[in-house]
Amino acid sequence: MRQILKNIRREGIYAVLSLMIVLLSTLFTAPNIYAEENTKQGFLMTPMKQQVIINPGDSYRGSFTIFNQATNSKDFPYTISIRSFYVDENYNTIFDQDNNYSQISEWVSINSPLSGSLSPNEKTNIDYTISVPKNAPAGGQYVAIVVTSDNDVTANNSAVIEKTAIAHTIFAEITGSTTHSGEIVNISVPTIFLSGNIFGESTIKNTGNVHGDATYTMQIYPLFSNEEIFTNTESPDTHIILPDRSFYNKTEWPNTPSFGIFKVKYIASFEGLNKEIDKIVVVCPIWLMLIIAVVIMAIVIGIVTLIQRKKRG
Repeated sequence: MRQILKNIRREGIYAVLSLMIVLLSTLFTAPNIYAEENTKQGFLMTPMKQQVIINPGDSYRGSFTIFNQATNSKDFPYTISIRSFYVDENYNTIFDQDNNYSQISEWVSINSPLSGSLSPNEKTNIDYTISVPKNAPAGGQYVAIVVTSDNDVTANNSAVIEKTAIAHTIFAEITGSTTHSGEIVNISVPTIFLSGNIFGESTIKNTGNVHGDATYTMQIYPLFSNEEIFTNTESPDTHIILPDRSFYNKTEWPNTPSFGIFKVKYIASFEGLNKEIDKIVVVCPIWLMLIIAVVIMAIVIGIVTLIQRKKRG
């Protein structure tokens, strides 16, 4: 029995040393980061959103471009419509719902034909004007100019109508008694990740009467180094949060290594508010956690055996 315990203790020590070597190599080595290039096909619009500030009684002239980059020889017929939009409590977009923030749909006029057709590789500009009444209420107003197309598609000798729609969303601020305010309801970074990517998450509530831009940044370092191995500070996650609404955001480190210990800094910002988390994060798969548990048990058994032997001696 003593020989068995002795062997367990010896194997436990070897396992701990091996684990420490793997751990230290991870802490001091920056992992490879892979990125995939996004490709776009078909019908494009640019820009897809526009933020504007307009005084009551003034007008704003804007435009956007639609482009048919389809590789086939078919033309792209389209129609244009004006639709107010807002979001529900889960931040799902709702069109054509009357509220205090949808009056702008009555102020927009399209200065281009409301229908047309684009050949492959052809583009056109859509011009519009927002004419704000002198008695317009201060605050946010939201509208979408929607471009829709119904294409006849032949599939299995059957006629199919393929519907495509894309929107140019306008976030307008009407000057006057506007209130820019918000609350960072929560912000967190888990301490242990058994799988998946390291992430920070936060929920921000807009308590004002006009939209605001939220930004989310994350920086990651090895435990014993200040060499940055991931950051999105040059192009942070951003989101426009509408009045009286809360938005949940999750910022991830793509292709997080399956094992390691890292220093993580995560910051959420909105309307001059900033909340920051600095913490040490462990990434360890469940199978490795089990091995570590077994090794710890072996060490404990070895220590107990050694103490008992000394007492008997």
